[in-house]
Amino acid sequence: MVLISFSSTSKIGKQNMASSKVFLNWSSGKDSSLSLHYLHQSKQYEVAALLTTLGRKNRRIGLHGISETLLDAQFESLKLPAHKCYLPEEPNMEQYNSLMRQALLNFQAEGINCAAYGDIFLEDLKAYREEELKKVAMHGIFPLWGKDSKEILEDFIQQGFKAIVVSASAKFFTDKFLGTELDQDFISKLPKEVDPCGENGEFHTFCYDGPIFEQAVRFKKGKKVLRHYPNPDGEGDLGFHFLDLEVAE
Repeated sequence: MVLISFSSTSKIGKQNMASSKVFLNWSSGKDSSLSLHYLHQSKQYEVAALLTTLGRKNRRIGLHGISETLLDAQFESLKLPAHKCYLPEEPNMEQYNSLMRQALLNFQAEGINCAAYGDIFLEDLKAYREEELKKVAMHGIFPLWGKDSKEILEDFIQQGFKAIVVSASAKFFTDKFLGTELDQDFISKLPKEVDPCGENGEFHTFCYDGPIFEQAVRFKKGKKVLRHYPNPDGEGDLGFHFLDLEVAE
């Protein structure tokens, strides 16, 4: 089991931390699920809300590709207040920051002054989040930060969580990788150049059962599709395989 200790930008004393309200950035996958579990176990924070960003047009979660309908089914099982932020198609950083800042201010108005993220080791991403939070006097909490990726994934499995791969980089995988269950066999078969948690964006997951859920989220597998995105490095594009999931009645 991974030792639970958080990286935090908070300067709040231990006495006040016990009553601190936090919202968690929810992606629908394993990292946010395990982060929520750790937050519940820590007793230091009250998880008062979840926040998810979706495309305004396609109503899906970024590179996870999860539909709003399935996200709502997940929220129903989590039994926590859920908030959604709808992004325009291909938003620039100014648009994204503006929308997220408004979301932060809305949470502040509800007495929530801490934001939690499932980041593991991407220093630039953590620094960006902390800088944006600082602008509205909020604190960042990172339940998984600095932990070993393989140990995180092993603890996810040992805690009884269930998840499958819903998107994967064509650089490392074929579409046959889609739908793979996260288990010990999954860990043993990952290419050596792929982070066990996919922290560099190699793959993304959908979590459908585990200790944070009231009941398993029922779904059925749909079609597979390959989509292409501009390469941030400016060389060609990036291919990503997606598996569509639908709510099962």
